[in-house]
Amino acid sequence: MGYIEAICISPKKGIVKKEIPAANFIENYGIEGDAHAGDWHRQVSLLPAESIDRVKEKIPALTSGAFAENVIVRGVNFSGIKVGDRFKIGDSILLEVTQIGKECHTACAIKRLTGDCIMPREGVFARVLRGGKANAGDVIERLSKEEPKAVVA
Repeated sequence: MGYIEAICISPKKGIVKKEIPAANFIENYGIEGDAHAGDWHRQVSLLPAESIDRVKEKIPALTSGAFAENVIVRGVNFSGIKVGDRFKIGDSILLEVTQIGKECHTACAIKRLTGDCIMPREGVFARVLRGGKANAGDVIERLSKEEPKAVVA
């Protein structure tokens, strides 16, 4: 079990996301106010804070949202994660992993500065199975797809 270090959104695709203190996760949609929300498989993106820490060794001024990530997670093991695994945030929000990594269409500013971009390899994308409000600092738990699934009301 870990916690949400930051939540980030942007009004348009292709720009750095800005950190917000809390967000409304909407079932089958994504995060309210985020350009990536909608009726598709990449409604929410998650990135381990520990991966961002490694990039910050080269770029200390890096801010939350620089990789266009929605949720920065600290203390959760992302290794071996599979499509179908789930994340539970607090008591209500349930996310289902739909994609691991993504193709990087252009060399982003981070890749040009560091020689690497972590989102294509370490980013996790999910859809919202059950919505609710989340705050930075909330508990987040990774559930494997082998674990029994709670009935989504």
